[in-house]
Amino acid sequence: MAMIPTYAGLSGAKLRAAITSTATIGFLLFGYDQGVMSGIITGEKFNEEFPATKGSDEYHSTIQGTVTSVYELGCFAGAIAALMYGERVGRRKSILFGAVVMILGTIVQITAFRGSWELGQFIVGRIITGVGNGANTSSIPIWQAETSKSHNRGLLICIEAAMIAVGTVIAYWLDFGFSYVDNSSQWRFPIGFQIVFAVLLIGGVLALPESPRWLLNHGHQAEAQRVLAALNATTEDNDETQTEKRVIMDSIVAVAGVEASSGFKDVFSRGKGQHLRRMLIGASSQMFQQLGGCNAVIYYCPVLFENSLKLSRTLSLVLGGVNATVYAISTLFSFVFIERAGRRNLFLIGSAGQAVAMLITMGCLIPDTIESSKGAAAGLFLFIIFFGATWLELPWLYPAELSPLKTRTRANALSTSTNWIFNFLIVQITPTMIAAIGWKTYLVFAIFNLGFIPVIYFFYPETAGRSLEEIDIVFARAYVDKVSPVKVAKTMKKLDVREVEMAELELRDEGTQAVAVNVNMDVGAGPPDEEKAVAADKVE
Repeated sequence: MAMIPTYAGLSGAKLRAAITSTATIGFLLFGYDQGVMSGIITGEKFNEEFPATKGSDEYHSTIQGTVTSVYELGCFAGAIAALMYGERVGRRKSILFGAVVMILGTIVQITAFRGSWELGQFIVGRIITGVGNGANTSSIPIWQAETSKSHNRGLLICIEAAMIAVGTVIAYWLDFGFSYVDNSSQWRFPIGFQIVFAVLLIGGVLALPESPRWLLNHGHQAEAQRVLAALNATTEDNDETQTEKRVIMDSIVAVAGVEASSGFKDVFSRGKGQHLRRMLIGASSQMFQQLGGCNAVIYYCPVLFENSLKLSRTLSLVLGGVNATVYAISTLFSFVFIERAGRRNLFLIGSAGQAVAMLITMGCLIPDTIESSKGAAAGLFLFIIFFGATWLELPWLYPAELSPLKTRTRANALSTSTNWIFNFLIVQITPTMIAAIGWKTYLVFAIFNLGFIPVIYFFYPETAGRSLEEIDIVFARAYVDKVSPVKVAKTMKKLDVREVEMAELELRDEGTQAVAVNVNMDVGAGPPDEEKAVAADKVE
């Protein structure tokens, strides 16, 4: 009698849950490493170990920004590495590479001692750790998406992104606890603690299967069939497993070997597939996330409380921890509203809320008094609530939804790279801005957030409730009719499985990407024969 294959003794829903748990550990590590420097860079023992950080206020702020932001350059390099080699080695090996590199980078950081090029070694360690994290954040969402059921893919990615906030909370409170330690463990232990998460990530990935889509796309059909059976809790010869295998293979054939494409030219094409437009919209969401000022608050929250609000270091660390806790709690709103309110509405609400929060912070800092600084603290809390409920999750979900299968891997990698390069920019300049222009820093971020609103309104189509194939049709119809994809997304009826399947069967190359652009946009649908004729009609 045929047996149901297992991984780590798990199959079906339990196996998928294990993959989700491992993926969330990867993003927990991301959030922890993102927040851990905030409570360290102003610490007495850290600055004693690295005397090069001492000097004038502006010089000190610049060094703070450099030590923190070089991590983002490493992340950018890691994302590029995943873009170039990730498809070749697979999802699991890419994640394992990222986790091991993060461990090595952490060791380099915590073994830096005064009198032996200590600041340079620490910076190099930060860059190495960033490379590992960049590889992880580019690979983990793909691994999870390709082993998940389609109906809950968006929710799972929201959960992953929420773990960024949870990791930040852990980092803030650990920093606070170790601020009372009167030796270099004050900063070494918090930085070194991330090795625990990296080891857990490695253990989970080693025990769990590779993406079945990657396996099929690279000729490992026997192993792919075993993985699919384990994920579905069926035997390998089960009809459900065999059908899913055929659907994946049909998809691979339909896109004509997209994964092995030799360059990026497809991403920049402007035909019916609208690949360039879709990539730019997705990348812009990652850019806007950073320009909105999130990491000015996340990375430097205690610094902002201490320098801008003139609070004591201890109280600044406490408020930073509370702020991070509120940040993590606010992510729960996205779980409820990501499908109900839709992507566009959450983008717009988040931008408006963040702008108001920054204006409140700015206005309360102008008088430069202790009483007014309390209002500024409230503004920062309001900002992190809106960010955690909207802009934290959406840029990790939206680009992957927008891009078609033909360019999804590369377009998503370019979006992630955009996030890291603008992350670097904001983290680098924030301490200098605060030292040089004070309250005007928050005015700059408020203006950015207000500027996002018209771009989102006119260029971001709604994707909630639509399959990935329907989104292809939205952009193709917009191209043929010479109207905005936003308008098409509002007026085009939701397609049923039969209509979507007919469109997918016709998807062979760029010339037929728009096969279903003539699907009836009225609420009613025509008879099956008419639908088949319409779907088979290739728009030239």
